[in-house]
Amino acid sequence: MNPSHITPPFRILYEKGPCICVQKPAGLLTQAPPGIDNLETQLRDFIKQREQKTGNIYLAIIHRLDRPVSGAIVFCRNVRAAQRLAAQFRERTVGKTYWAIVEGRVNQPTGEWTDHIRKIPDVAQGEVVDASAEGAKLAQLSYRVMAATDRHSLLEIELGTGRYHQIRLQCAARGVPVLGDRLYGSDSAFGPSVEDARHHHIALHARRLQFRHPMVDEQVDVVAPLPSAWQASAVWLPLKDQLEEEVTS
Repeated sequence: MNPSHITPPFRILYEKGPCICVQKPAGLLTQAPPGIDNLETQLRDFIKQREQKTGNIYLAIIHRLDRPVSGAIVFCRNVRAAQRLAAQFRERTVGKTYWAIVEGRVNQPTGEWTDHIRKIPDVAQGEVVDASAEGAKLAQLSYRVMAATDRHSLLEIELGTGRYHQIRLQCAARGVPVLGDRLYGSDSAFGPSVEDARHHHIALHARRLQFRHPMVDEQVDVVAPLPSAWQASAVWLPLKDQLEEEVTS
């Protein structure tokens, strides 16, 4: 097979120079120790096959998505690009837009949420705490309600900060947990049935990523299509119908 025709096990959303954006499937780790399937290893293997390279290749992870979350994520293939793009994330000049289906209704059509959160030591879980608590970090986001039914709301969320499980925690703290996120209070499943609970999906999708290309004077704007788990969800269909009405009205 022609190496240039090799199909990766993920969708490539954008590639130019040392920057490559891909769509992470829900249920897959961004990064993991050897022997555990993860997106970084899949991408590394794909590049090596496509370019017929042997040995190690440089691939920098600039940010991460939680395992049950899907959507756009960017990697860099050289040190200078990685440093420059990482600086944009630190300086909070990167646009990060998420779509989330939450359980319940959000009272205001738009708003900003500010909390302090921290990771619980030795547990893969976070918590909302008082600002004075040890390890507390400021968490900020803005949202708008895109569609709603009696039982669910579709939110478009712009992250102001990038904290541990931030969106999941801030939604749960307001009584509207992300659909399928049993860790933070959801009582409903989302996505396909899985034998291993670690591979479960939640209705949180990194929809859009906006940044300056680190090597050329160009604004990058990447949109990740909704995965099949969303399209197949009975919860999604009435929300989708409202979106289509909004577009055509």
